[in-house]
Amino acid sequence: MALFKDLNIEEPILKAIEKMGFTEATPIQEQVIPVAKDGRDVIGQAQTGTGKTVAFGIPLLESVDPKARHPQGLVLAPTRELAMQVCEELNKLGKEKGVTALPIYGGQEISKQIRGLKKNPQIIVGTPGRFMDHMRRKTIRPEYMNTVVLDEADEMLSMGFIEDIETILKEVPEDRRTMLFSATMPKRLKTVINSFMANPVTIAIKSKEMTVENIEQRYIEVQEKQKFDALSHILDVDPPELAIVFGRTKRRVDELTESLGIRGFAAEGLHGDMKQERRDAVIRKFKRGTIEILVATDVAARGLDVNNVTHVFNFDLPQDSESYVHRIGRTGRAGKSGIAFSFVTPKERDHLKIIEKVTKKTMKRQSMPTYEDALAGRQDRSVNHLQESLRKGNFEHLMAAAKSLLAEHDAETLVAAALKTMTKEPSQTPVRLTSEAPAHSKRRGGGGGGSYGGGGKRRDGGGGSRKPNSRPRTDRDRGRNSGSSNSSRPAAKVKSLAYKKESR
Repeated sequence: MALFKDLNIEEPILKAIEKMGFTEATPIQEQVIPVAKDGRDVIGQAQTGTGKTVAFGIPLLESVDPKARHPQGLVLAPTRELAMQVCEELNKLGKEKGVTALPIYGGQEISKQIRGLKKNPQIIVGTPGRFMDHMRRKTIRPEYMNTVVLDEADEMLSMGFIEDIETILKEVPEDRRTMLFSATMPKRLKTVINSFMANPVTIAIKSKEMTVENIEQRYIEVQEKQKFDALSHILDVDPPELAIVFGRTKRRVDELTESLGIRGFAAEGLHGDMKQERRDAVIRKFKRGTIEILVATDVAARGLDVNNVTHVFNFDLPQDSESYVHRIGRTGRAGKSGIAFSFVTPKERDHLKIIEKVTKKTMKRQSMPTYEDALAGRQDRSVNHLQESLRKGNFEHLMAAAKSLLAEHDAETLVAAALKTMTKEPSQTPVRLTSEAPAHSKRRGGGGGGSYGGGGKRRDGGGGSRKPNSRPRTDRDRGRNSGSSNSSRPAAKVKSLAYKKESR
């Protein structure tokens, strides 16, 4: 494996890489960087998590003049989450050179983005729909852009962005360098390659072996509104040493973290909107065991290396099988066993089957635990604590009080009273979570993951259909004319759990 210092990288960028703690290049970085530095168009076939951002980021940053007062590079990504992640990485890589990147996505007020554009960032990282908005408004002028990167191009295709991408590529200079990264290569994507790329070099990286041998995989079929009670009861029945709960969006992570705290669990959240210092503090707490539950988005959990995670919960199923394997791989490390629970709504049964097919392992179906199960779990722990106290001894100073109680009550009644005192009943305090649309596999025509979760041909969590080849109006691209807009419906209580459904 090559070292970054051997790849003839500009000194300021190399310095930034070293500060980020990187020394060795991944296979895709080792192969893409020299080719792209030569100005060639590149097609990179690789899965998420292989280091694609650094692979295209270094050549992109080297082609940028930090003194120029207009954007010179463009990265298009399918989701707000990915756009923000890529932008954050590029800003770290470009810091020493004085290059800045700006994220552009739907759902954020366009006026805020216009203010950011007036600060003259050299690189734009955006979702196609919102970038189109800025082109129409002439708040972004694409004629100076010398490099375009299409990240997760197959995902953008499945989400209906392909026509927007073609429109954008027609507006940037023909003598640009184009880099396209995709896990798969559908026919429609090849049309884009033939039309807009010049003799591209294809670099294919074999996906990592998907091994989940040490991990017991279970799923519980539940309605969306039952998920949180299912999670709470499992945590009582089968308490983890350390657990990671995956939510699809930042909003979900925040709401889950708050709700777990209300129910009495020690939990902290981790997502991309948090400042780096706060993220580092949360990870330190988790590694030390100060908190038992980490609630995280996929992006925030990347690179998290903790060996003692006993449980992983897919509160929301991921959009693709690779992300599922990446998630559950957080447990079962260093030869230890682990367990992964997935909450599957009735509309996600087909998606579950596709995940099972990719992992080549059938998940065990488990019934949803009840309040009685949760109470029994807590009582069992009280019995264990009492037995542990007996083994440890050192309670001679309490013997006089014990004899006095035995003179008035029988032993069984006293032990039962002690266990009742030790056992805190499971909380049934109502919590409020915003519902998420079900996950749908892109192999079955659905969309990829998004900043607000939903998959499939409708991104608003509702039914209905749309015309072929038309792009769904998503929360990423809502706000085309007026920025973000969110309307809400009245909340509905179900058992102990209240949900509110928002228009998406």
